[in-house]
Amino acid sequence: MNDGITRTADDPPLVIAGHRIDVLEGAFSWYIRSLDSFVSRDLDERMAHLPVARGKGKVTALLLIDDYPGIRPSEIAEVLMRDRPSTGRIIDTLVSAGLARRDISEDDQRAHALSITDAGHAVAEQVRAVVRQQEAEFFDFIAPEDRAQFLSILKRTYMRMRQKWQ
Repeated sequence: MNDGITRTADDPPLVIAGHRIDVLEGAFSWYIRSLDSFVSRDLDERMAHLPVARGKGKVTALLLIDDYPGIRPSEIAEVLMRDRPSTGRIIDTLVSAGLARRDISEDDQRAHALSITDAGHAVAEQVRAVVRQQEAEFFDFIAPEDRAQFLSILKRTYMRMRQKWQ
């Protein structure tokens, strides 16, 4: 197989379930999507007892609403990098579950301002604990100094990608 990947002696071909993955072996996107699948599956299992389990965006939206009382849906959409209708569905889910409340913005009567409910704040605190626990346990095979470097690289990559796509 000619996948175009240059290897060193300590970097043998990647074989999964007896198969090579062709050019994907050298593609950041394949690893990012695969890691996302592992992390999401684990997080969903850890949060199965919470109303924000399953799906993407609910946890981030809940934490933003908890941290920024009066935040507007458009601000959440910007953080999530989603369009307003899909962000609206996430917010609808949080409101229907009694975790958040939609109010009319004091600054602009045409805009909504979101606030957390007592139940939502309690769930946000549980989410924070789960995320901290997952961070400590899920990546425990990565040495602390490597974790710090990896997180730094991920943050820089994320911010540069945001700039690139805005």
